[in-house]
Amino acid sequence: MSASSGHRSLFGEILDWMLAPLLVIWPISVALTWLVAQGIANKPYDRELGEMARTLGLQVATEPGPGDLPKGRSRYALAPEAAALLRADESDTIYYQVLGLRGELLSGDRHLAVPEREPPVVPWELHFRDDEVSNESVRVAFLWVVPEGMAGSDRMMLVQVAETLGKRSRLTNEIIKGVILPQFVILPLAVLLVWLALARGIAPLNELQRRIRSRDSSDLSPIDEHRIPDEVAPLVQAINDLLERLDQSIRAQKHFLADAAHQLKTPLAGLRTQAELAQREIDEGRSSPADLRRSLQQIALSSQRAAHMVNQLLAMARAEDQEHASRRSEVNLPTLAMETVRDFVPRAMEKRLDLGYEGPEPDHAGLRLNGHPLLIRELIRNLVDNALLYTPPGGTITVRVVEDPFGQVCVLQVEDSGPGIAESEREKVFQPFYRALGTDVDGSGLGLAIVREIVQQHEADISVDDTRARRQAEAEGQGPGARFTIRFPAHPHRD
Repeated sequence: MSASSGHRSLFGEILDWMLAPLLVIWPISVALTWLVAQGIANKPYDRELGEMARTLGLQVATEPGPGDLPKGRSRYALAPEAAALLRADESDTIYYQVLGLRGELLSGDRHLAVPEREPPVVPWELHFRDDEVSNESVRVAFLWVVPEGMAGSDRMMLVQVAETLGKRSRLTNEIIKGVILPQFVILPLAVLLVWLALARGIAPLNELQRRIRSRDSSDLSPIDEHRIPDEVAPLVQAINDLLERLDQSIRAQKHFLADAAHQLKTPLAGLRTQAELAQREIDEGRSSPADLRRSLQQIALSSQRAAHMVNQLLAMARAEDQEHASRRSEVNLPTLAMETVRDFVPRAMEKRLDLGYEGPEPDHAGLRLNGHPLLIRELIRNLVDNALLYTPPGGTITVRVVEDPFGQVCVLQVEDSGPGIAESEREKVFQPFYRALGTDVDGSGLGLAIVREIVQQHEADISVDDTRARRQAEAEGQGPGARFTIRFPAHPHRD
């Protein structure tokens, strides 16, 4: 894995996690092997050493009286045959010691330490310990014996036989060599096998990477999930889900751009047509001030439509910008609603419409929204603009802010007395460039699409219904009107 790339290698990380425990366990295995080898090497030699000590103890217990001893031999000294048996080992030195009933040395080596006599002492019970004689490590077998004729006495003699550790060390080393040396061959072989196994296991990922890299940039079809490992299947499914959403987004953008180009083409074509017509009439000398004024008015109207379309497209882009929408602050909804109504009053008066506001005053210390002020202002403007477009002269438009008594939501309503929206079209009107059938209103078709996008950005919900019953409206010869209701999550006001 390259340090400069900053990327983590899955292969290297798995290999590290597999080999690191192995390298830690191996020294522990060597230490345990050494301990086990020592135990294995001690057993046969301890058995032999114990037999020597027991044989010497039997000889001491049955030692003949002073008159029966051969000439020149001290009491409790080993017979020549027994001494020859002890000295028969050429690789190790054997020591022995016999202590009397009072702890006095009767025979053998003085250098052997006397073990602690911890009650209760069981006669003829064999014990082992590690010790040193003349700075040399030895293994000692010892037991307390009761001489013949003294049964039941608590006075006993001590018999010890010690042996240096030469044979034991050699056997221990042979066992360790027999176990450890093969590991020096097995360990590199295990590392190689792990490497090959990982390379074989990672191969499907490399194949998946190759298939993805070989794709064309426009190919957003799902990745085949039948030739991938089960462990990678959730990742591939997530990628396929992302590709599907990306494909839908790209198709929507292409459709949006195509509709936008078509919508912009109409006012631009009108501009060109009116300009060419005015130019031709001027060239032919047939232009009058009235005709020229009419052409200029059409040019102004077409340019106004194009400018409005461009502004709506920019507003749509702002609404869809996740980063822009995430910059939120505390928003005073009544203030924004009143300012928007005030901005549209001249246009409403021009169309002879009654535009008003209902709700709390801007300085009302109630609930606030946690949102983006510019986007919420754009939302209210588009709803009011939509109502102004569809409400006939003499109608009424009301912008209303309703405060939830439970403090859970803030409600914004924009209602009009226009023709209303049929139930079958209430979902479609939020699609870009969609216009209700049977209407000849000159709009961009983006206003309500922008409204829905801003609503979604603020985790709110929007609903559409009639302002009044359709039967009553038809009886009065008026439209049922439309009421747009938006419920924002409330945000407690902080002074």
